[in-house]
Amino acid sequence: MLLQDLEVILKVAEFRSITAAATNLDMRTATASAAVKRVEAELGVELFVRTTRQLRLSSAGERYLPQCEQAMLILKQAKQNVKQDQGIFDGEVRIALSSDLGRNIITPWLDSFLESYPNVKLRSSISDSNIDFYRDSVDMALRYGSPNDANMYGFKICNVPRLLCASPAYLDKKGCPETLSELSEHNGLFYQLHDILQDEWVFTYDGEVHKVKLNGNRASNDGDLVRHWCVSGQGLAIKSSLDMSSDLLSGKVLSIMPEYQPTATELWLVCPSRQSITPTVRLLRDYFRQQTAQVLSQLVDKGILDKSVLK
Repeated sequence: MLLQDLEVILKVAEFRSITAAATNLDMRTATASAAVKRVEAELGVELFVRTTRQLRLSSAGERYLPQCEQAMLILKQAKQNVKQDQGIFDGEVRIALSSDLGRNIITPWLDSFLESYPNVKLRSSISDSNIDFYRDSVDMALRYGSPNDANMYGFKICNVPRLLCASPAYLDKKGCPETLSELSEHNGLFYQLHDILQDEWVFTYDGEVHKVKLNGNRASNDGDLVRHWCVSGQGLAIKSSLDMSSDLLSGKVLSIMPEYQPTATELWLVCPSRQSITPTVRLLRDYFRQQTAQVLSQLVDKGILDKSVLK
């Protein structure tokens, strides 16, 4: 019986499926099945009751698995402690990123990170859809908004104001709106998630909340495409200041009507559990905080953001 066999056993118990466990662990189903048989042979009992339709824990499995899980966590933590004491950062980083932020901002940062830590490997999953940590085989997610699951553990990276943006070419052609009522004369570029079209924009002005429903001829569930439309002069968009930072700093897009503030958000690094926080995760957390602080400071220095965002 191998130590890796116990990892397979725990995953099979979690997914109630040898095939799903093998997929999660990136191994062949036959390899996972052999691991289960080795453990059961060593113990002299069946840990799972198998039927044609499902797999469930046997009574022996119900007694064995909790202690097995505790033992594996203790071994994993001991290994992490030794590596952290020695300043060793290795292993595989499996991270989920939103489309716009991931492609245009975070990926270049991760490239630099891997150059500094060559023993770290990266698997990047880019999508604006909600992440299932177990189904999608990721260890962490860099996402806007705090975790909404009490079982997850997260680190706040930074505050992220949202801005109403448009390209100079669009404003030259259509004029720059100055009041909320004038937005009805402009083309909105909308984000759509889970079939919900975000065509009602919310602003705060002088402490009061205002909602404006816009018309528009473009919508997408991909935030990067909405950014592309905005930069190419197709209309107005509400976007994260981080997502648009390069375009804002280069002048490809402008922040308009700054006195009307869209609802701000936060950037979080989220993990499925406290046990999944490795020294490499903590290193990435600090790295993301440093990098985002530099970008936000540049936006403050240009007068695009208020310095309060850095607090």
